[in-house]
Amino acid sequence: MNATDRTPADLLRSALAADPGRPLVTFYDDATGERVELSVATFANWVAKTANLLQGELSVEPGDRVALLLPAHWQTAVWLLACSSVGAIADAGGDPAAADVVVSGPDALDAARACSGARVALALRPLGGRFPQPPEGFVDYAVEVPGQGDRFVPFAPVDPEEPALIVAGREFSGAEVVERARDEATGLGLTGPTSRILCGLPYDTWEGLNAGLYGPLATGGSVVLCRHLGELSEEALAKRIESERVTATAR
Repeated sequence: MNATDRTPADLLRSALAADPGRPLVTFYDDATGERVELSVATFANWVAKTANLLQGELSVEPGDRVALLLPAHWQTAVWLLACSSVGAIADAGGDPAAADVVVSGPDALDAARACSGARVALALRPLGGRFPQPPEGFVDYAVEVPGQGDRFVPFAPVDPEEPALIVAGREFSGAEVVERARDEATGLGLTGPTSRILCGLPYDTWEGLNAGLYGPLATGGSVVLCRHLGELSEEALAKRIESERVTATAR
């Protein structure tokens, strides 16, 4: 990856320039049987559309706080990188009452109503499907995002030294996210572009976010992100590790 990358969004741009067709995030939900594989190019397209939604439709500016009430999911990974693209602070599992915008999965809608700003709801259905009936007081992400632009340009340059992520009460700048992801990569078994880590950790700790997104992105690797991994037998897990060519695990 490019040594000059200073933010997670920079890492994604470098990955796109290096090999847009390679897998970046392969997502499993073992409660529903869903499997989704996103190449770098497809993931980056979702990020661009989401960043345009944030900046253009929701008027999010650098430094605004976006509470992400979401599980470990490929769409959560998209939102984390979209926030980085805009310069907003992604607050993983943060207090919606203290946020400028809240982004909620279907299980956290009641808590999300504490946000006095814009509210976005994700159905987290297979293939990015929409809610059958949009939750009152929320924008349905799956309805709004397809019409957004495929290219994103921030209104203002993103400062890598400004706050970019809050998780488990700890604040990180964009530069700190990149630096720590690189420093901890070897310990996760991420040694380069051929590395492929299976992650069953939630996204409410640094360890889960690093293994499930930032570490693979920082090293040119990829992640097999598994939700509800406890539903899988050890035999089925071993088969997944083999079929997905997993080289490291975090669970």
